[in-house]
Amino acid sequence: MSADTGKYMIAAGILLVIGGLIIYFFHDKLHWIGRLPGDIRFERNNFRFYFPVSTMILISIILSLLLWLFKNKIG
Repeated sequence: MSADTGKYMIAAGILLVIGGLIIYFFHDKLHWIGRLPGDIRFERNNFRFYFPVSTMILISIILSLLLWLFKNKIG
């Protein structure tokens, strides 16, 4: 392992803590996540199917943007 691996692990840990704090303190404000138009949801008596297509696309775009900014800022 190199020093860069340690830096990436520290950065990932900090991001996880920040994400956890956001969810902990703002969980009542984030109820729309997972209920966007385009998310597929079927609920029957004994069956639930949930596939959050729009939510996954939104999270993918946000993470891609953050990683691109992080890569260009650090590297």
